[in-house]
Amino acid sequence: MKRSGWVVVLALVAGLVAPVPAWAVVRSPGECAASLDCTAAEIDRMGMAERLEFLRLLQSGPAAGLGAPDRWRNIEGVISFFRDHGLGAPGTWVSHVDAAILEGIERGIAIALGRSTDGFGNPGSARWADYLTRLHGGGLTVRAVHDRAWSEAEQASTDHGVAVAEREHGVRPTAVERRFFLFSEFYRWTLRNRPVVLDLLLLHAALLNPALVLRRVPFLDWFTDVRESTPSRKGCEIAFAYAQLDPVNGVFSTVDLMFAYIPELFEEFQATH
Repeated sequence: MKRSGWVVVLALVAGLVAPVPAWAVVRSPGECAASLDCTAAEIDRMGMAERLEFLRLLQSGPAAGLGAPDRWRNIEGVISFFRDHGLGAPGTWVSHVDAAILEGIERGIAIALGRSTDGFGNPGSARWADYLTRLHGGGLTVRAVHDRAWSEAEQASTDHGVAVAEREHGVRPTAVERRFFLFSEFYRWTLRNRPVVLDLLLLHAALLNPALVLRRVPFLDWFTDVRESTPSRKGCEIAFAYAQLDPVNGVFSTVDLMFAYIPELFEEFQATH
């Protein structure tokens, strides 16, 4: 055999015995939910349908042992929206942010279960672990306390995802994505500030919808219920439509966002309650 032929053979053999780099391994949602050690980079390579499966498996599997079989249904609503609208392809700003959120949940579960102490550099991991430990121990029975703890954990993972996308990968949101992102920020702010939101609704409800004056508490309970996917899915639909038309260009105040989103969300609530 000629020398060139041996070079080809040796190269093929080397390829067979050389270890596959960790970044090249593609694990299934089931494998990630079982191991609880898939990184945000691995999750970024998943499609939204796979991420939805991954999140559901986390809840029905390891998180269920901590009393959290349904505590991220609202995130299911967001991911299903991304899936159905073809948003969040691997490597995009949306994908990196979403992957960091899921990584934080996954590692939080692992830490709370005592399977690891490594948060993978994601500040949300420790927050989620604390949330799950308190939830399992019966320390989050007060709605406002629960919602604040949940929101602070997701906020930490979200902020980390934004930093990873923009600083490490050099990708930034489009104008539409940035405006859409305001809705998620508004949602988390609402969870952290229940008494303030109820006061704002009382003050402005008559202008938004007269029926909201009397039903503001059950409406807020529905809108901020992390065990429900409908409010977040509906909120995404509304926010994305507004973001594309840019009707709230330059608006950042809580009251302005409330006037933009709540009327249609309240109509959805009334239709199902």
